Amino acid sequence: MRITGVEAWQVTMPLARPYTASYDTVEATTNVFLRIITDRKLVGYGCATPDEHATGESTKAMVETIQAVVEPVLKGADPLRRSLLMERLRPLLAEEPSLRAAVDIALYDILAKKCELPLWKMLGGYRDRMLTSVTIGILPERETIEQARHWVRRGFRILKLKGGIDVQDDVARVLKVREAVGEDIRLRFDANGGYTVEEALWFVDQTLSARLELFEQPTQKGHADMLGQVTRRGSVPVMADESIVSLRDAFRLASNDLVDMLNVKLMKVGGIAEAVQINAVARAARLEVMVGCMDESALGIAAALHFALSDSNIAYADLDGHIDLVNDPAADAVTIEDGTLFPSQLPGLGVMLA
Repeated sequence: MRITGVEAWQVTMPLARPYTASYDTVEATTNVFLRIITDRKLVGYGCATPDEHATGESTKAMVETIQAVVEPVLKGADPLRRSLLMERLRPLLAEEPSLRAAVDIALYDILAKKCELPLWKMLGGYRDRMLTSVTIGILPERETIEQARHWVRRGFRILKLKGGIDVQDDVARVLKVREAVGEDIRLRFDANGGYTVEEALWFVDQTLSARLELFEQPTQKGHADMLGQVTRRGSVPVMADESIVSLRDAFRLASNDLVDMLNVKLMKVGGIAEAVQINAVARAARLEVMVGCMDESALGIAAALHFALSDSNIAYADLDGHIDLVNDPAADAVTIEDGTLFPSQLPGLGVMLA
């Protein structure tokens, strides 16, 4: 089997419900879709979600990069030699992790289709469904509570609140949400690196009664020692997100006991293969893994879900980035019912794009 063509195009999708994090307000997202065509009628699909804050990438020249860099490496090659092809692309796309992820996902899609298996089974198939959290951005207290009740009515049992701008306001919102949704709903909090160590520890102390399940990226990336201080002195499990963009980051965080959990996002780390290695490091260090996402098409969410289902050490999912996207061309790539995500049972990712 040989690759005969590589096609790419970008799609901008507005968010039906824009949200605010500590670093920005997001109203729309642009994904770059990838199609790898073979001479055996097997087609692999992937997508990239470039983000200047999270991945350091821009969409401006990504389609041109695929045509100029990716296609010459892939065309004529055996798509089943995924590892070889990705090693050839790695130095050429060193600063473009979501683009590497798109290629990696598409090659896995072809491999699973060749095996006539859903990708989640080919990767290990530990479970066949997974609960996901749904995220509530930074909003005034009343609107935060309204959204929390809205998602609970829709069947979601895990809520993630964003904060990191005003620690006192964040504490008040967390406590009010807990009061509004009751004790059976799991709550997570993501500061997106917005706190100092002192603010993070104060936040933990003040929200103990809310029983937060985890505290995601309390302090800024690039200062792993700050995460370590919160982990050692706080009483809520600390999860790294912005601080992990590579296997080396995972090793550093794990080997120095700087966090309790890792949030692995395919778009940040460069795809499924890299995520598998990061999960192995986490397992060795007895750190649980959450599979997260950005504002991604359901195609990217599907790839992340297939990976999340593969191994018992992947204990959490935060795969809601597709829920509010308008005109997503891959909207049917995953199914969500009462806050539970289900993968396709078709071979590969189970996605077909026009």
